[in-house]
Amino acid sequence: MSESAAKPKYNQRFRGFLPVVVDVETGGFDHVGDALLEIAVVVVRMDEHGIVHPDPAVSTHVVPFPGSHIDPRSLEITGIDPDHPFRFALDEREALDLIFTPVRKALREFDCQRAILVGHNAAFDLNFLNAAIRRTGYKRSPFHQFSCFDTATLGGLAYGQTVLSKAVMAAGIDWNNDEAHSAVYDTERTAELFCRIVNRWKQMDDFMRAQPSASHAERDHPGHDQPDKAA
Repeated sequence: MSESAAKPKYNQRFRGFLPVVVDVETGGFDHVGDALLEIAVVVVRMDEHGIVHPDPAVSTHVVPFPGSHIDPRSLEITGIDPDHPFRFALDEREALDLIFTPVRKALREFDCQRAILVGHNAAFDLNFLNAAIRRTGYKRSPFHQFSCFDTATLGGLAYGQTVLSKAVMAAGIDWNNDEAHSAVYDTERTAELFCRIVNRWKQMDDFMRAQPSASHAERDHPGHDQPDKAA
């Protein structure tokens, strides 16, 4: 087998999907009525050895859509001031154009079909993203409409932790509470966590497959108890 043929192909790693980490900061929990205030994305890349790593974040503040609701309690958590003169916020349509640009570029580069949203409690971020897409009449979103990877679930599997800060620290990644609840910071840490888990799984899988004495069942199902033949 040639060296080029042996290299893993990214568009085969996740069944044609490109993982893109997304985090939103909002005016509440209602994706229909509450404002989208900030959004950040991180494209996840894969090198020639099959190791994934995050790109730099792309982000923007967002102008609340007309008639949207903002819960003051949400602003206390995020620290966002929607009326701050130096927010340099974009309208929702412009914000989507900005964050979709690097996603589409990566889709072409890796020959992937669609982006798949990676998030911590990902349904929250996906609901707000889809709501903004509907409000703006955006055509042909690069993201899959409903499929996603959730690092709350993955963190529970890999480290026994479902809270983002605890899962990040359990993975050996630094966490700063003072920077949390910023879309950029949370996206960057979520991306690091996702990559750490995916790469950890690959290392374990590679190790198991390299064991000459391992049976097919052991390689395909590491850690699975075999029946007691003496029973």
